[in-house]
Amino acid sequence: MMDEIKETIPESWVKIYETNVNITWKEDLASFFKSWDHDVNKVYTSDIPQICKEQPCQLGIDEAGRGPTLGPMVYGIAYIPLSEKYLPVDLGCADSKVLTEEQREKIFNKICQHRKKIGWAVEVISPNIIANSMYRRVKFSLNDISMKSAVELTQLAIKRGVNVAELYVDTVGRPEAYQAKLKKLFPNLKVIVAKKADSIYPIVSAASICAKVLRDNSLKNWQFREGTISSMYGSGYPNDPDTKRWLFDNVDDIFGFPRIVRFSWSPAERILQSYALSIEWEEVEQEENRGEQKISKFFTGSPQKKRHQFFINRCLSSTSTF
Repeated sequence: MMDEIKETIPESWVKIYETNVNITWKEDLASFFKSWDHDVNKVYTSDIPQICKEQPCQLGIDEAGRGPTLGPMVYGIAYIPLSEKYLPVDLGCADSKVLTEEQREKIFNKICQHRKKIGWAVEVISPNIIANSMYRRVKFSLNDISMKSAVELTQLAIKRGVNVAELYVDTVGRPEAYQAKLKKLFPNLKVIVAKKADSIYPIVSAASICAKVLRDNSLKNWQFREGTISSMYGSGYPNDPDTKRWLFDNVDDIFGFPRIVRFSWSPAERILQSYALSIEWEEVEQEENRGEQKISKFFTGSPQKKRHQFFINRCLSSTSTF
């Protein structure tokens, strides 16, 4: 699966693993996000508890912000030793959707406080990268993005020394197919993929809470690079009246939307079609199909130079200077 994914990974898919911010409770998240370059993904990993290196662990994976028009999608993992598998329940972990924002933040602080027994990591996926991925000639879908993030966060945890024995994942698409792919990648692990896994497995609930708290705080602390723009955009979901109003108020007829917007989402596309200037792109004929004869073809042993995929994907061709 990873070989298939690597073939279509956007070239702008860059991650920042290093950060000067040590997140020990919710209040540290403002500094974490205020320094974020929105054009790249950002990854944060907590310190690895020593017990998670010494004892077999279970690791849960879930996301937050899959459907909004505004802001990033955040993937989160959490892991604990099997001997401490009831700790997430004791901390109050449950399906993040049934918890209030205040409850989630309190639980997140408790997870951070128990850093000697439980670890976590997140990937904050740029809305700009999400949109650009879907507009590529070789489309990199939201499911591709989701699976890639889940796999790489798991690999990162293992690489950093977490003794992962069991993997629990909230599904993307059909659970059976996703589970088979993960089992192929991690043959030595017990792998369980299920719908609504965050309401079944407490370790997935912990991952979901980490993802959701960071997603919420990314919107609260978003730093607009485009100038002074109102942050009264609500939840970022298409059915939120505040979000709808903000989209209409902040569309530019030339440049479109600020980078907080996933402009490939249909609500944003409809507004752009109605209020932004239309552009007609010239149909660029592929260089290979122009029927031009090169003199090198008439000489044996003179190999033809193949155009790089970079130029093919972007419809770029050679120009002549007169």
